[in-house]
Amino acid sequence: MTCCHDAATAFERRFGAPPEVVVRAPGRVNLIGEHTDYNEGFALPMAIDRWIWIALRPRKDGRVLAVSLDFDESAQFELADLRPGGSSWAEYVKGSAWALLEERHALVGWDGVLTGDVPIGAGLSSSAALEMAVMRAFVAVSGLIWDAARMAFLGQRAENRWVGVNCGIMDQLVCASAREGHALLIDCRSLETVPTPLPPDTAVVVLDTSTRRGLVASAYNERRARCEEAARALGVAALRDLDEAGFEQLAPNLDEVTRRRARHVVAENARTLRAAEATRSGDAHALGQLMNQSHDSLRDDFQVSTPVLDAMVECALDAGGCYGARMTGAGFGGSVVALVRQDHVLAFTQSVGPAFEARTGLSPRVETCRAAAGAEMVSPR
Repeated sequence: MTCCHDAATAFERRFGAPPEVVVRAPGRVNLIGEHTDYNEGFALPMAIDRWIWIALRPRKDGRVLAVSLDFDESAQFELADLRPGGSSWAEYVKGSAWALLEERHALVGWDGVLTGDVPIGAGLSSSAALEMAVMRAFVAVSGLIWDAARMAFLGQRAENRWVGVNCGIMDQLVCASAREGHALLIDCRSLETVPTPLPPDTAVVVLDTSTRRGLVASAYNERRARCEEAARALGVAALRDLDEAGFEQLAPNLDEVTRRRARHVVAENARTLRAAEATRSGDAHALGQLMNQSHDSLRDDFQVSTPVLDAMVECALDAGGCYGARMTGAGFGGSVVALVRQDHVLAFTQSVGPAFEARTGLSPRVETCRAAAGAEMVSPR
């Protein structure tokens, strides 16, 4: 728990006393079900053992003072006078407070030190991890009840309406409510979650290509608009309401680009449900094949992959012991997730990085991740 120690130590150094509370929230990797969440569909992510930590104590004056060790910056604001503007990381803190206040929660301010090891911009949901850690912090000092699904919804609201990214709820929901050792099948319409154990004798390896994207400046919002346009044109509330056969009958009513975007979503929902069945039955081969199909669809129909992400997928599949690999996250850069035989993990991780670097000239970050629990309070000691 190095980051926990770093946050607590830095807090005591900055404020002259140990923190009263330490909270953390995990990043996540999505095994399958990409760009389905804002279409009210299905996703199968897992929280990973990389966290955002906040060491904090309550204040009595309705003010928040947040210090980021990773950005070497601080942000201060009044809960009674929240205004957009300032450092990008601080907007997620303020936006989370704003969403809670919109819900008429009575909030207590705090002094806090933030740090973490969720890579930023790698497609591992550092923003949702920060939002859920901040929600946990406010719950802890304000005497609120932790309702994981509701807090996830408020985190999504903060990102949609305060930060300006029209994300779905998948990231916040898995960061809030994941179960250790399990992936989480999410119904993004009902918010029902079903913990699902990974196939035995497998490992999840995250391959960070070291390329980065910013969602606000990317085509993410345009992709969402296309999906909503397709649903309206096809007479359904959301693309989740179409199966593959029904979509193919109606697809000629759409222009080519919108048709391809919608086809990915409809097929991805079906793949995700089959993937959940594969995990429950322990069928790593089937899960891997579905991951491969997902990447092909994201590359060809949804067009959010990049040559660098494609190269990493190909390097992963060429390495021994890999059942399947796909880009993970919104796309346009970031990471690939691979499902690997447990007894091949060492050889896989030693070979895939050099192969990718030789092909692209980029130095990747290769990490094996455990399935972690969702946002929680931990001992400050």
